[in-house]
Amino acid sequence: MQTNSAFYLAARERFPALAQKADRKYLKYWNEQPLAAEPYSWFESAANALNDDMQREDSLVECSQFFEFVTNVFASASEEVRQCIDVSFVENLFWQVPPAKAAAYWSKLPPPLQTLYLGFHNKPPI
Repeated sequence: MQTNSAFYLAARERFPALAQKADRKYLKYWNEQPLAAEPYSWFESAANALNDDMQREDSLVECSQFFEFVTNVFASASEEVRQCIDVSFVENLFWQVPPAKAAAYWSKLPPPLQTLYLGFHNKPPI
């Protein structure tokens, strides 16, 4: 994947239920609809939507599938997309999720994304 816009569109197409959750988060925070031209904030909203699921201990399969999708994109992405994944998505994962609730999701986060998370936070969320 070469552009953040392509990554955004692919994520929305492949994960429509998560896209709806992320859109609601985005709209609540920014008071406007997300745009493919500016996906950084949307991926932060996607991370926050997943964090809500983690808080409820819900959607483990969906989270795991999205983590795998992001990891696969990261493996062959341009530097622009890799930066978006790192800064916009991974750094916002597990925000305010209690360690006991984060454990199952952390175990599903593939090693490349765990490495990014640890590189920013210096410790796992559990």
